[in-house]
Amino acid sequence: MEQIVIASKNQGKIKEFSSMLSELKVSFLSLLDFPEIGEIPEEGATFEENALQKASLVAKLTGLPALADDSGLVVDALGGRPGVYSARYAGEPKDDFKNIQKLLQELKGVPAAKRTARFVAVLCLYFPDGHRVMARGECSGIILNELRGKGGFGYDPVFYLPEYGKTMAELPLEVKNKISHRARALVELFQKIKEAKRWNFL
Repeated sequence: MEQIVIASKNQGKIKEFSSMLSELKVSFLSLLDFPEIGEIPEEGATFEENALQKASLVAKLTGLPALADDSGLVVDALGGRPGVYSARYAGEPKDDFKNIQKLLQELKGVPAAKRTARFVAVLCLYFPDGHRVMARGECSGIILNELRGKGGFGYDPVFYLPEYGKTMAELPLEVKNKISHRARALVELFQKIKEAKRWNFL
């Protein structure tokens, strides 16, 4: 069976990807299986640049196809911040709760109608021979002024989906895996893999 390395050490993200990718005829590894690979720098100015950088480096270091994502929160009232800096918005080390607190502080006094935001995910599946497949997905919502829900990770507890009446952190995983930015990016990724007719993952 083919193997793909999920280019992440984030257990929440690994679990989410493994669940959403279950229809692929592959087994999954992650960077937790390669402790010799340290932290991968994210120096790009866009989600696309960061996803490509991570996937290509992991494929080179492991000799296996690597799937990387760069994802983040784009808040309209903040001019698109935190964007590519979402994971480290409150500084190092990464801390989801501190990131949320900084976000809420910056949005203090901003009315609900202007707290529109979207999660963006860009995926890059990179093969050791240099071939790659890239895809992008978005999910729109509103930033609440309080945390709700225990599921998910990152900014999920304050990202409210009006059509569901819940935050991303309150949704069951099976629902989140159908509507999230990563899920939408994966739909596009699957389609591109099928169209390429180069690999037999599906």
